[in-house]
Amino acid sequence: MTTTTPSVYNYSIAQWKTYFFALIFIIGNLIFPQLAHLVPMGGLIFLPIYFFTLIGAYKYGIWVGLLTAILSPLANSLFFGMPPVPSLPAILLKSVMLAVAAAYMAKKFGRVHFLAVLLAVIAYQIVGMSFEWIYKGSLSAALQDIRIGYPGLAFQIFGGYLVLLALKKL
Repeated sequence: MTTTTPSVYNYSIAQWKTYFFALIFIIGNLIFPQLAHLVPMGGLIFLPIYFFTLIGAYKYGIWVGLLTAILSPLANSLFFGMPPVPSLPAILLKSVMLAVAAAYMAKKFGRVHFLAVLLAVIAYQIVGMSFEWIYKGSLSAALQDIRIGYPGLAFQIFGGYLVLLALKKL
């Protein structure tokens, strides 16, 4: 008899695995931005603070995603000064929206699916851009992720999908 491993999980807040995986993805969200910042404007271009939030929320559920989404930007700001404190509200909102959208799409599709990853990224960007436009009062600032960060958005979609496929058996 063969058993199959599900490609997505939904750990509860009470499970130790939630905190274990959140810690792994938070560390990823600490290291990846530091690497991105080696490139001039790397943070704005590659949007690295969101990548492991997408993976964690999609693969392991809303609680892993939310812990990663909230603690990653706060830890990066505290330890490295990036993102700067005035940018935290918009980044935190986008990060939380990505976690919610990714976990929802994973639950809805029940497996790793390219369309689900694409829709999660589109959803968090629409909500995030709307908030940022209101919060900063600037449409130009709100559209920055599209104008400058399109390589990062593409990486989230295509790279995220490929990483999730690679993690399918874990």
